[in-house]
Amino acid sequence: MSTKRKALTVEGLRVEVEGKEVIKELSLNIYAGERLALMGPNGSGKSSLSNALVGHPSYEITQGRIYLNGEDITDLSVDKRAKLGLFLAMQYPVAIPGVSVANFLRSVIKAQRGKEVSIREFRSELKNNMEFLEINKSFASRYINDGFSGGERKKMELLQMLMLKPRLAIIDEIDSGLDVDALKIVSNGISGMCGPDNAMLLITHYRRILDYVPQDRVCVMINGSIVETGGPELVDEIETKGYEWLQKKVA
Repeated sequence: MSTKRKALTVEGLRVEVEGKEVIKELSLNIYAGERLALMGPNGSGKSSLSNALVGHPSYEITQGRIYLNGEDITDLSVDKRAKLGLFLAMQYPVAIPGVSVANFLRSVIKAQRGKEVSIREFRSELKNNMEFLEINKSFASRYINDGFSGGERKKMELLQMLMLKPRLAIIDEIDSGLDVDALKIVSNGISGMCGPDNAMLLITHYRRILDYVPQDRVCVMINGSIVETGGPELVDEIETKGYEWLQKKVA
């Protein structure tokens, strides 16, 4: 894996929110083509890490650097990170009344690529991705997430991801609250973006989604730090023992 291009490099990262340290000298590499699962109990800092990586203004980086495809993005704004190929599928997608799904997606694609996309090309791509995610075509004209169910909102996040084709996709607990059928569709969507030039950081509490989207590596986060790294077998160990044995290691 080390011979491959690094999609993301995090060096000695420390992050604070309202004066409280939530990430504690964390270092991590994710390689092009790699799927990496980040697991851990509630409050371990997983979502804080994802927010810091994408540049959320409430998360202050007090130490360390973040590199995306070799470029230092530590001090870049959210939109500049997105243009470089960073994407976050949020745990709690927000509604945007008054903005249709189609208009929003066409605008963000134009911003990302720096040029207009022909209506014909855009509609074809949108139609194919909506069919892949089993989203009714009527949703293209609806306002983003306005009145959508939890599962529909998660599908919208994945639709954005498939349309934007990010270099690194951070997927934050997208499996929460999904029934089995929705989980299978969402898992297919996640798998659909994976390729030799794309990397993925999949954040989750449970193994459920990992049964549908196998990972190359698994990292476990406790109290703001990564305390264990391994292969898919680490998921089985967590399933058997829970997180308590890892918490004892850092107590």
